[in-house]
Amino acid sequence: MTPELLAAFDAHGGVTTFAQIVDLIGRRSLQRLLRTGAVTKLWANIYCLGKPTASARLRGMDLRCGEPVAVCLGTAAGRYGFDTEGVTAVHVINPDGHLLRHGVGVMVHRRDGAPLITHADRPVTAPAWTAIEVARGLGRPRALATLDAALRSGHCDIDELAVAAKQQAGRRGIVVVREMIPLARSQAESPMESEARLAMLDGGLPEPILQYEIIDRDGRRWRLDFAWPDQRVAVEFDGFEYHSSSRDLRRDRQKRAALIELGWQPMGIVSDDVRNRPEAMVRQIRGLLGQSVAA
Repeated sequence: MTPELLAAFDAHGGVTTFAQIVDLIGRRSLQRLLRTGAVTKLWANIYCLGKPTASARLRGMDLRCGEPVAVCLGTAAGRYGFDTEGVTAVHVINPDGHLLRHGVGVMVHRRDGAPLITHADRPVTAPAWTAIEVARGLGRPRALATLDAALRSGHCDIDELAVAAKQQAGRRGIVVVREMIPLARSQAESPMESEARLAMLDGGLPEPILQYEIIDRDGRRWRLDFAWPDQRVAVEFDGFEYHSSSRDLRRDRQKRAALIELGWQPMGIVSDDVRNRPEAMVRQIRGLLGQSVAA
């Protein structure tokens, strides 16, 4: 590949047009690059270097349309840092005057009236709107996880979520999302914590305090996933599921020992408890809360 061709790709962030390529190296050389995988065709007349990435597909659409293309749904959530679903496809809004179509790894949407802002040099649906729109397509546990993550990102607050829900009134899934908004908490540190909290609330437990801090007798500070301080009950996700190092597991054991020494009753849970055995999990937590009250 010639330096001139590499410069043409670099000028557009790793993509360029058919006309530019042919002008520099000719059709035969382009066909050779395509066969070897050094270059890939993204759209009609648009090519990228190597295997297409989500960023390359997006820049290719920008080049095709002659303007930055707005992103929405999970792609927008990812840009704000609250994509809980691991979205891989690029979700874009069809620009005025263009007729983009779905392609490999790309989903094109019409979003008349969706509020757009500029974030990291690209038009993006506004944070609260994005969170509500993503949550509408999910079940209750993951919807709450998205709302929690949106609040934790700092890009929107709960009042803005409520306004965005009103703006999307009548759309599919909005009733469930409206019920989730009052439950959303910025303190939730993972989607699994959000799912667990919803299972606890659905089971009739009092709402726990999230990321509650205690100081043990050696002056060490610990944070608890879920805490009921008045009853000195703590629920934690077990370390073997979420931690990979022996150091993390050692800290979990030290935390548990410190809690017991302070008169707390710690209980460990895993994702299977939350998703497949929520009734048993709630019953066990309720038992601990009842024991603490009795004591």
